[in-house]
Amino acid sequence: MKKKSLSVNRLAWKLLDELLENPDRYGVKVTKTPSGTTVVDAGINATGGLEAGRIITEICMGGCGKAQIVFERFGDLDLPSIQICSDNPIIATLGSQYAGWQINEDNYFAIGSGPARALAQKPKSVYAEIDYTDNSDKGIIILETDKTPPEKLIQRFGKDCHISLGDLAIVLTPTTSMAGATQISGRIVETGIHKLRRLGLNPNEIIYASGYAPVPPVHPKFANAMARTNDSILYGGVTYYIIEHETDENLQELVKKAPSMASEAYGKPFIEIFKEAKNDFYKTDPNLFAPAIVTINNAKTGNTFQSGKINVKALRASYDLN
Repeated sequence: MKKKSLSVNRLAWKLLDELLENPDRYGVKVTKTPSGTTVVDAGINATGGLEAGRIITEICMGGCGKAQIVFERFGDLDLPSIQICSDNPIIATLGSQYAGWQINEDNYFAIGSGPARALAQKPKSVYAEIDYTDNSDKGIIILETDKTPPEKLIQRFGKDCHISLGDLAIVLTPTTSMAGATQISGRIVETGIHKLRRLGLNPNEIIYASGYAPVPPVHPKFANAMARTNDSILYGGVTYYIIEHETDENLQELVKKAPSMASEAYGKPFIEIFKEAKNDFYKTDPNLFAPAIVTINNAKTGNTFQSGKINVKALRASYDLN
């Protein structure tokens, strides 16, 4: 792995300062808890927006990736989209952005991601695999939630991250908000890396990564908003990875299995898949969670493999586009 000395929390804090110094510009609300922790509301009682979502995406990647809001064409659809690139993709995604911190305490449920994970080593198995740690004295956690965490949980965050509560920042991104939807679509590259890792590719072989996905229309109901963000990646997400792999043996077969269309559940809007799973996210086919298109260039051989397709019909159904 390159650049183990990178501190995702120190790099991300520079990005956080942009939100803290310009809350009105980005439509966020900044408060302090009684213990001194900084809380950035990007969509609960704040308007948030595409630009807030873009910066939060870069914070999620620990400052090791760039995000840009663009317009892309998907078949006959022109949609606002988020474009991602990283020259340190494993640190940016598995080391920071991956939503690997499951939070369930005192009836408070949330998914934690972002650079603070590297301080708490959540989960340890991932950090052992990529051989990465961060020793920053500041930390940022991003929560996909519509509620501010209780003080008891905030104290636990500080303890798990081994930092003082005054050096902790929490960014709140409801899935039903514009900023929340944007930063979820901004996980397109990470989603592909996670799928490739599940299929057996050593993630440390990935040296560069880029991709884009549409930002879905917002929806006031969580289940619908969550389904639309998933559909954006499953049916509209495009990824490109440059890896260093000794041979092309089995690589082409791996690429065939990498896109979402390799799943038997593929084709329906995610809201229907979710209902069929009785609203249990963990009963859905894990092979479905992948970009629509995956391209891999093997820097060792010069060969490039691609699989998958954009599914405009599924996007239209998901977004209720008539």
